[in-house]
Amino acid sequence: MKILYFAWIKKSLQISEETINPPKNIKNVKSLIQWMSLKSKKHKEVFLKIKSIRIAINHEVVDINKKIKKNDEIAFFPPFTGG
Repeated sequence: MKILYFAWIKKSLQISEETINPPKNIKNVKSLIQWMSLKSKKHKEVFLKIKSIRIAINHEVVDINKKIKKNDEIAFFPPFTGG
C-alpha cells in the first residue's frame, strides 16, 4: 500500500511517501490511521489532527470509514479551497 503525504503533514513527518504492509485486520481508513499512529511519535502527532486532514484513495476523496485494499494509494492532505 502506498501512502502519500502533502503540505504540513509531509513537513511534520519529514517524508512525502511510504510503502506499508498493514495487518489483515486493517479494513478501513480509520483503522489504518489508528495502526499508523503507532508507527512513531510524529505519526501519532499528525493523526491527532485528523479533523484537519482530508483523505483520498486512488485519487478519490473519501471519508474515514471508506474500506481499503492492499494495493490502494492513500493520500493525506490538508483541506483545500477554491477561488
